[in-house]
This record gives sequence, structure tokens and C-alpha cells, in this order.
Amino acid sequence: MPRPIRKGVEDARNRLPALLAEAERGRATIITRHGRSIAAIVPVEHAAGGQRQKSLAGLAGSGKGLWGRNSAKTLRRLRDEWRR
Repeated sequence: MPRPIRKGVEDARNRLPALLAEAERGRATIITRHGRSIAAIVPVEHAAGGQRQKSLAGLAGSGKGLWGRNSAKTLRRLRDEWRR
């Protein structure tokens, strides 16, 4: 993603359509007030809600042996440790 544009609140308000067009093209804008960052206009793909969870299918079986030969014994030991 290209370096974000920085705009003051008033400038961002006056240029909102242009900033939205920039977001469509993949460019983020940081909105500032008195020199402090307060908000961002970002492309949907980069927003937290726009990310999809990756499939867990590739992790199937990847924990084999993680808890040792006797997983029940290991878990019991860990639980006892937390109870102290």
C-alpha cells in the first residue's frame, strides 16, 4: 500500500470525494487535528472488518505430539500449576 496521505480535518471535509476516490485506488488517508492523527480513510481490503479468516484446514494434525506422549497427564500438571 502506498504511503498514506495526511490531511487536516477541514481539508479532509472539503475534499472527501477525492479522498474516497483515492481509497478506491488503494491509498489511505490519515486525518489529523492540530497535528495529531485522529482517524483514517482506508481501502476496504485493509480495514479490520474486510479481512477474512484463513482456513484452518491446513493446521489439521499439526498439534500431534504437542502435549507429549500422555496429554492427559500434561494437562493435569498444567492445571495443578495454575491452582497454586
